[in-house]
Amino acid sequence: MMFLHQHKNWPSFSWDQNVLLVPLGRVRHIQGRLMGKMLALGFDLQQEAELETQTLNVLKSTEIEGEFLDVDQVRSSIARRLGLDISGLVPSDRDVEGVVEMILDATKQYDHPLTKERLFNWHAALFPTGRSGMYKIEVGQWRTDAKGPMQVVSGAMGKERVHFQAPDALIVDQEMEAFLAWFNREEHIDPVLKAAVAHLWW
Repeated sequence: MMFLHQHKNWPSFSWDQNVLLVPLGRVRHIQGRLMGKMLALGFDLQQEAELETQTLNVLKSTEIEGEFLDVDQVRSSIARRLGLDISGLVPSDRDVEGVVEMILDATKQYDHPLTKERLFNWHAALFPTGRSGMYKIEVGQWRTDAKGPMQVVSGAMGKERVHFQAPDALIVDQEMEAFLAWFNREEHIDPVLKAAVAHLWW
């Protein structure tokens, strides 16, 4: 089986602009309508809308990874960080605070360069104890292959099926340097399309 990163032209992605023109146009239209509605709201309603949007952003992002956070804790953590004076705030656990801190940095500071240090800070915020569940993990650094290659696997023990194997740990630093240089470069590419390419590359 050949994985994406093993293709000879990796990571030189290409796409058909004509095929993407219509769907990207639809996305831009919907974004414009949404921005118009937000601007029509008063300041207090804009803050409430941001609080609800960021809360959903955190909850849905973590659910993808199989983590289900307490809604009230997430909402309270975001409200405190945004400086919102709302009633019913509850204390938040460390794992909630870390996810909220990372997501707010990514979304509120979206125009800041993405760097190795910033990624490591996000990773450390997500795993403040240096553990993922019962497992000790390397925090705030690139992974190693000390325990074997990083794989996405399913199936019962002894009958595992490898769906994906990541690039060798020895080349992660140079792979990430190339990704970060591309990500931070000003390009004439639709931001939605750039996000799609970044997601695939990542």
